[in-house]
Amino acid sequence: MSKIVVLGCGAVGRDMAIDLYKDPNHEVISVDINRDCLDHLAREHPIQIREEDLSTEEGVMRSVDDADIVIGSVPYNIGYTMLERVIHAGKNIVDISYFPEDPFGLDNLAKSKGVTAIVDCGVAPGMSNIILGDHMRKMKVERYECYVGGVPKSRNAPLGYKSPFPVLEVLEEYAESGSMVENGKVVIRPMLSETMTIDLDKVGTMACLNSNGLRTLIRTTDIPEMFEKTLRYPEHVDMMRTFNDIGFFDTIPIQVEGNSVRPINVTASLLSPYWKYEPGEADITVMRLVISGVKNGKPATYTHDLFDEYDPATGTLSMSRTTGYTCTAVTKLVLDGGYSQKGISPPEFIGRVDGCWESIGKYLENRGVRCSMKRS
Repeated sequence: MSKIVVLGCGAVGRDMAIDLYKDPNHEVISVDINRDCLDHLAREHPIQIREEDLSTEEGVMRSVDDADIVIGSVPYNIGYTMLERVIHAGKNIVDISYFPEDPFGLDNLAKSKGVTAIVDCGVAPGMSNIILGDHMRKMKVERYECYVGGVPKSRNAPLGYKSPFPVLEVLEEYAESGSMVENGKVVIRPMLSETMTIDLDKVGTMACLNSNGLRTLIRTTDIPEMFEKTLRYPEHVDMMRTFNDIGFFDTIPIQVEGNSVRPINVTASLLSPYWKYEPGEADITVMRLVISGVKNGKPATYTHDLFDEYDPATGTLSMSRTTGYTCTAVTKLVLDGGYSQKGISPPEFIGRVDGCWESIGKYLENRGVRCSMKRS
């Protein structure tokens, strides 16, 4: 039996623990500092829980001491140090903390410890990179387009949006810039600076925002044209642009009645109650990948489409399904020996190994997460 330690019992961490414990060959332990979240999980499922402060070295080391593999699902601001500590402990890890630091700063450490450390292993980055990596081993990719987003199923949500993730993280993304590759060069543009839309089946017209989702692909590939766009309802984007112009997303503190506050923190605090999914409230995840290049000497374009929605039978949000189940699929792949490269591995490395995407895709399909493909 394999012991799997899931660090973080937030929206996605909780559902990953539930998914994994259903396999009788797994012993799953969920770790978090929030006792209420842990108790809620344990009341509904026979999963072991452990209360630890994962921002501390002691908390991480105690948690992973006898783990066969670790899953990282902690807040981004402690993700890098958590990963470093897990690697120091000599434990393989699959991570979805999406920290801002360069994960390859830990590559030599992971190799010296004989650790397989997979980062950014959610839906996008994550599933999208694995699919791209699978194509890269079969063809010369010249252009990569990724359109992806998670939104409430109802367009009538407050300000047209809700999120299972901390609102502050969402707003910080809106205040930042996205990176893309044009003519082989990295170009940076503010996330809310451009107006572009795409029409998708079952969803309709969506606005496309500049994203930083390429992340490791900028380093690990030589594709001359690449971008990722974050999808939102157009009415939401219009309002967020107004908020940004007014200064609601500013990160420089201002004085209010003698108190120093960051406008973005105030905005996040005000929006958090309204952007939280209520029990039974449905969300959807949509993704389109367009991968173009040359295969067997001829032009080829492949389009992958994913549409997923809240599962009322299990009460699982689509964002947890698409992000979490990709991570658990890769965790099982590592446990079963299907992927064993030592060092830091972004998801595109997994896709380059023959059979990996097929295994992950089958795992996802068994859970109702399907990504179609057509060639043109």
